[in-house]
Amino acid sequence: MSEFAPDSVGLVTPQTARFDDPLELACGRTLPGYELIYETYGTLNAARSNAVLICHALSGHHHAAGYHSSDERKPGWWDAHIGPGKSIDTERFFVISLNNLGGCHGSTGPTSANPDTGRQWGPDFPMVTVEDWVHSQARLADRLGIQRFAAVVGGSLGGMQVLQWALAYPERIANAVVIAATPKLSAQNIAFNEVARQAIRSDPDFFDGWYAEHATLPKRGLKLARMVGHITYLSEDAMGSKFGRDLRSDDLNFGFDVEFQVESYLRYQGDTFSTSFDANTYLLMTKVLDYFDPAASHGGDLARALAPASCPFLVVSFSTDWRFTPSRSRELVNALIRAGKRVSYANIDSPHGHDAFLLPEPRYQAVFGGFMARVAGDLDLEGH
Repeated sequence: MSEFAPDSVGLVTPQTARFDDPLELACGRTLPGYELIYETYGTLNAARSNAVLICHALSGHHHAAGYHSSDERKPGWWDAHIGPGKSIDTERFFVISLNNLGGCHGSTGPTSANPDTGRQWGPDFPMVTVEDWVHSQARLADRLGIQRFAAVVGGSLGGMQVLQWALAYPERIANAVVIAATPKLSAQNIAFNEVARQAIRSDPDFFDGWYAEHATLPKRGLKLARMVGHITYLSEDAMGSKFGRDLRSDDLNFGFDVEFQVESYLRYQGDTFSTSFDANTYLLMTKVLDYFDPAASHGGDLARALAPASCPFLVVSFSTDWRFTPSRSRELVNALIRAGKRVSYANIDSPHGHDAFLLPEPRYQAVFGGFMARVAGDLDLEGH
């Protein structure tokens, strides 16, 4: 009897692809070579037409589903939606999930060695963009012999990558799934990112990004950055129902130690994150978010920017998401309609805020799973 649930992909082993061809970046610099770490789930069909690419969010990585060992307590970050019989059905699709350039989970990033100096890249790692990520992902697809994805799927920052795929490589994407995302950040979102960056950069242990050479980590700054971010990922209702104004003890202590349960929760989240994620990577990832704006080069006209896209879209938002509000998804949907594109849209009533895209909500699963079933059905009709 299997030790894993029947709808789990089970044990998975990360793989690494090395690219020696230089990658020219939007910032004007060139990355001489790089590695991408990735995982795959399911089986690629003979026609190589059933591949689905998963694009991760700000703090995400390649481990999207299954387990690295039988001792691993929690599965991959999107395990609720990837596996046999799930929305992204691994009995029908070959799924690829990677850690993007600039990451800190195995792909080339600030913690990697700079070939020119032998030192860690640290703060010298070049600025990257969503466009750069998509170009590197296309190279990975080439390496795996995949000319066209059945679907490219992502939530939050991952949804921005999906949108860029549809614009940069319209002939290589058959369907696009954009979840809890936005075509560009609002001023408020950029402001949240700047507060997070300043929390990290003002930490005395940051050393202008060279903390590794000082054998330290900017834990306090990264902890504060994560606490700020985490607040924006949850809705007021979710925080209220989970914590309310519950105290850790029976009485107020009239001091600045942890008194409320929500304070304890945020500090725990921040502490855990501060030792598991790289500060330079966090700075880079938030800038990637800030820079994304495909309409900028089209006079702010999003419909004009979307002209190259040729595939059907599914756009999903969540009612209590105030980080990327439903109105931002509707902005994308309306622009797609003005551009004459095929688009389905659902706003899911959920109390969980932005984090709802990670969770197994029944209506969300019905919409997402229904769209992906149609994608799989199209493959069957094509005889693949």
